[in-house]
Amino acid sequence: MNYNLNKFAGQEQKISNYAAFRNLLQLISHEKKHLMLALSAILINSGLSLLAPFLVGYTIDTYVVQKQYHGVLVFSGILLVMYLVALGTSYLQTKLMGSVGQRTLFTLRNAVFNKIQQLPVAFFNQNKAGDLISRVNNDTDKLNQFFSQSLMQFAGSIITMIGAGIFLLVINFKLGVATLLPALSILVFTRILSPWIKRKNAVSLKAFGGMSAEIQESLGNFKVIVAFNRRDYFRTRFNTANEHNYATAIWAGLANNVFLPFYGLCAGLAQLMVLAYGIYLIAEGQFSIGLLVSYLSYATFFYNPLRQLATLWTNFQVAMAGWDRITEILSLESNLPTIASKDVIQDAALLTFKNVHFAYPEGREILHNINFSLEQGKTYALVGPTGGGKTTTASLIARLYDPSKGIVLLNGKDIRSYDDAERTRRIGFILQEPFLFTGTVKENILYGNALYQHNSNEQLEQVIKEANLEKLLAIFDNGLDTKVLSGGDGVSLGQKQLIAFMRAVLRKPDLLILDEATANIDTVTEQLLSEILEKLPPTTTRVIIAHRLNTIENADEIFFVSAGEVTRAGSFRNAVDKLLSGESKS
Repeated sequence: MNYNLNKFAGQEQKISNYAAFRNLLQLISHEKKHLMLALSAILINSGLSLLAPFLVGYTIDTYVVQKQYHGVLVFSGILLVMYLVALGTSYLQTKLMGSVGQRTLFTLRNAVFNKIQQLPVAFFNQNKAGDLISRVNNDTDKLNQFFSQSLMQFAGSIITMIGAGIFLLVINFKLGVATLLPALSILVFTRILSPWIKRKNAVSLKAFGGMSAEIQESLGNFKVIVAFNRRDYFRTRFNTANEHNYATAIWAGLANNVFLPFYGLCAGLAQLMVLAYGIYLIAEGQFSIGLLVSYLSYATFFYNPLRQLATLWTNFQVAMAGWDRITEILSLESNLPTIASKDVIQDAALLTFKNVHFAYPEGREILHNINFSLEQGKTYALVGPTGGGKTTTASLIARLYDPSKGIVLLNGKDIRSYDDAERTRRIGFILQEPFLFTGTVKENILYGNALYQHNSNEQLEQVIKEANLEKLLAIFDNGLDTKVLSGGDGVSLGQKQLIAFMRAVLRKPDLLILDEATANIDTVTEQLLSEILEKLPPTTTRVIIAHRLNTIENADEIFFVSAGEVTRAGSFRNAVDKLLSGESKS
């Protein structure tokens, strides 16, 4: 399966804004109570706001013109109370929607992060970490801003517009039609430009994700940049990404503000129509000054929300562009599903490859028709030239990938029938480049190991001693409390591999894979690891990938992996000859 999100982003979006928005609202379906309260507050606020111009016009015609100032004071007091109530309802809906927005942000980030955790290694090989971080942080925040700031404003503007339009038509139908005519051009203009605005925002968000990915990659490899004195290379790459982000942001900003001037023009034309036609009607005795004031207010109430909608609509387009990028992740499914258990082959080897082929997505085939078995309790070595397929074979053993063709059996069962917890308990994998988390040696050793999670230091040290790992722990100055800084800094690469080794051994796997596990440690420590491997339970099967020939000298069986084929190498001497001849050819 292809998990490249950039390819998804390049495909034409077939889902409408309405359908996308409907799917988005499902995220806050549990917030119905708060949404209804906020909507009620908006209705009260809009109703009071719409009633005010009518009362002002009535006060002018009834009391101001007649110079009855007592009535003016009474209605001024009524209007003050209405405005205070409107202020309270506005604050209430802002508070409610702010809470809804934050809870939605929390839910959405959890959903995206949990989905990312469910996806296979292939997903992370095909996508940059910085872009994924941007989707989790930046794109979800765009949705939070829409829910907390724009959604109820959007609803309030629509309600105010509808109410103002009704008042305009009821007070004077002909004048109302003339006032509302410019709104038709606004509708057409918005409908035509909305897809273009969404595309520009999608491109801008993608460019922002690309810049985040460039920063993350450069900072993650900054030691290499300093070592080679290539800060200029870092600056050049960042400037390229930054300039692309700047250019796309300019276009997005232009798109997001294209509505406002046009909406303002239409609002101005509507005001002129009301004023000109209203004065004519007053001259004809068909209209009063108070009604004209009310009418101008209602025209303002109709077109001002439209101008707000210009901003809100662009916020909506930004949110939908962010939602598209988020749903690209949420719609993905792992290509490593757990299948139904089939018949178990009795007396089978611990692990068997049967006619296995493998190719990476959109790449050439790496392994061709592989067949071999691993017996319980034996030590196996995979040797061969660089790029021959050793690590890929080990990844298939641990089911980091599934074969393109063929089947891998674990204890006589299809390895795909084991759930993740059971499979990782049975198979330990010490990676070529172990990763450590910020914390202590103890926290890193116990990562993913619930068995000893609540042990004290003394209890864990006893467990380590029983596993013959106490000499490895003694290498660290502060033992289990030795600090591990961000990215594993504070400990050497060799010490990282020792921590990874202890982490894997304490899980007591049936099969332990060591991918160049001794590549960055000294000869003395390597000998110590060899002794520990010899003291593992007799049922533990070991698979060793190594370039150091002394590491594989005592293996029960050696497989030569080259050009996508796995063959038995026979004796240690034959393996050495094959390895040397393969390296000389390469």
